[in-house]
Amino acid sequence: MRGLAGWRYVGQGIILTLLLATPLLQAAETIKLGLNYPSTGRYKEQGIMQARGALLAIEEINAAGGLQGKPLELLTANTASKPDKAVANVAKLADQGAAMLFGGASSAVAIAAGKAAAKRDLLYFGTLTYANGTTGVEGHKHMFRESYNAWMASKALGRYLSDQLQGKKLFYITADYSWGWSTEESLRRFTGSMDNSEHPGMKVTFPRPRESDFSAALEAAKASGAEVLMLVQFGDDMALALRLAQRMELQKQMQIIVPSLTLGMAKIAGAGIMEGVIGAVPWSWQVPYQYDYPRGKAFVEAFLDKYQVHPSSSAASAYNIVYQFKDAVERSGSLKTATLIKALEGHRYSGVKDEQQWRAFDHQSVQSVYVVRSRPRNEILTSHLREDFFEVLMKLPAAEAARSHKEWLAVRQAAGKPAVLQ
Repeated sequence: MRGLAGWRYVGQGIILTLLLATPLLQAAETIKLGLNYPSTGRYKEQGIMQARGALLAIEEINAAGGLQGKPLELLTANTASKPDKAVANVAKLADQGAAMLFGGASSAVAIAAGKAAAKRDLLYFGTLTYANGTTGVEGHKHMFRESYNAWMASKALGRYLSDQLQGKKLFYITADYSWGWSTEESLRRFTGSMDNSEHPGMKVTFPRPRESDFSAALEAAKASGAEVLMLVQFGDDMALALRLAQRMELQKQMQIIVPSLTLGMAKIAGAGIMEGVIGAVPWSWQVPYQYDYPRGKAFVEAFLDKYQVHPSSSAASAYNIVYQFKDAVERSGSLKTATLIKALEGHRYSGVKDEQQWRAFDHQSVQSVYVVRSRPRNEILTSHLREDFFEVLMKLPAAEAARSHKEWLAVRQAAGKPAVLQ
């Protein structure tokens, strides 16, 4: 990826560049935003995209006059996808004066960091955190999730695959942590594969699974006679598992489903390995063009111009979050956390796709979900920048995708959690 090394660490040099580009704001005190993201580790590609999306939004806002007459400044800290490191980063970013925090790429990280932010009375926006628990049993009033969740992704996949899965045996290979558990649970619900004896599976160590862990799970999948492989893996782990699956020629035996895909994951795996893989996305760069979302097209083109690569869904989420923070401050006239929470709750917005809403009772961004399939290898390799991986197969509208208030309450009550966010 062009320029990748220079974007692994987003620091003061870049901030200075942004401020120098807007001379009218140079003398003003900055409003600091804290990005808690992985710039190293197995989810680093998703983290780097978040930094790029956030920086693009900040550059645009500063060029237009900033926020309350002040420039925005991006503070960053590397989580390496480790919850304890993410919690320490919250203290560091808060002490540096961050007005709000955002980030993700691992639900365990986002959940832990969000709770730490709440202790500092700071908003935490989840950029890429798909576990149901983030705005479910672990939800609290300081956490807002901009991305979709495992329930929404699984419901869309279940809807699209309903006819194809009739009478077929499924096998699950699941990352053994919060996102993996909730994704498998949701997929089983919406694909009618709740019977573990009929549709078996294996958990794979997280974090840092070894190649031998995936080999053992894939051998078990092959021996099971399953016709569908639910590969509940993310980031570099997904790419490794897919490479091993291709080596074993599993694609000839079963359809492979990766429930949550990103452009970065697809690029790591490669065009040939990804061919025919089906998954869900909250957004991909093809979506604004297929459904005619003008602001989404403008974002894609600005991102391409700045970075010479297409944006991923995590870049889009970070970009949306910066603008949603700006909008909430402007509508409320305040940087106080309690005031911003009230301004966000129930608010509807259109970012890079169709309308989304910050739902008041759980702070989930309710939004449409897209089912995609990776294109044939030759089509990808002849596309612009070799990045046209996804064919959009279906859109599930926001109202149909999200868990209902009744369903959310049932899960909270079963876990002994209060019926309202605290």
